[in-house]
Amino acid sequence: MIVVFGSVNVDLVARVPRIPRPGETVLAPTHERHHGGKGANQAIAAARAAGGAIRVAMAGAVGDDPLGAAARDNLAENGVDPSPLETRDAPTGVAFIAVDEDGENAITVASGANALARADGLGPLLADATVLVLQMEVPLASVAAAAQTGAEAGARVVLNLAPVPADPDRATLDALLAATDVLVLNAHEADALCAFLGLPDQDGRIRDATLAARCGADVVVTLGAAGARAATRDGETLRVPAFPVEPVDTTGAGDAFVGALAAALAEDLPLAEALARAAVAGALACLAMGAQAASPTRAAIEAALRKPTGEPS
Repeated sequence: MIVVFGSVNVDLVARVPRIPRPGETVLAPTHERHHGGKGANQAIAAARAAGGAIRVAMAGAVGDDPLGAAARDNLAENGVDPSPLETRDAPTGVAFIAVDEDGENAITVASGANALARADGLGPLLADATVLVLQMEVPLASVAAAAQTGAEAGARVVLNLAPVPADPDRATLDALLAATDVLVLNAHEADALCAFLGLPDQDGRIRDATLAARCGADVVVTLGAAGARAATRDGETLRVPAFPVEPVDTTGAGDAFVGALAAALAEDLPLAEALARAAVAGALACLAMGAQAASPTRAAIEAALRKPTGEPS
């Protein structure tokens, strides 16, 4: 079983000619409403990538409001068990997303109930978990507690350190990293984490290896159109190319990558193979609007993996 502990949001998405600069208003003809939150996105991505072979459960918090009820229903409709979600006395989280003509995005999140997510009751659920997936849209202390509970239960802890906390408590972050088995970041997040940990200013593979040694975890760095690479705790370096696509919306690419990675790891696939599946899932997720709606199925991922290298989707 995969357990995802994290955020559940409703996304309000507007297509704009360009991302607004500070102080600038940019008009969009309309907006779309989608279900989101990095936690929910990754849970649905994992369920789709697993194709029903693995149970996926979502833990976190929503509000006692119509958006929270809709979020629960949406998870269930997409093959994710929403029963571990708790209801808090706060609005369900909302994300405001601007997407430009090149498919790039800017996101502002109103956390709402996500800020009240707690890991206190996760023990019984994690006792049956193979993989625990975490992100940083809920409180750091709760994420660290979930990671420690998961590690003690024998689950493989996958941490997507996004967004990187602005001013985290050092002891809490150290505890979180110590309980992590697979750390997933993009290049900017890797640089930010290195700076906070006081690690040398290094580039590429050397930085990744330094992080892996410091954290005692396999470090996976997503590279957008350049694919992804990993530095393992054992000193091995892995690299996978990006699957070629013409992006429509990159909003859910990272979450699709993490969800597919978790599904592959839960099936006990080698890290290199898991990375290849995740890279394809992340690319395919750029082909439609909406992080969850665009998340690819297992069949789509496997079909893409069978295509000759360089053949676009």
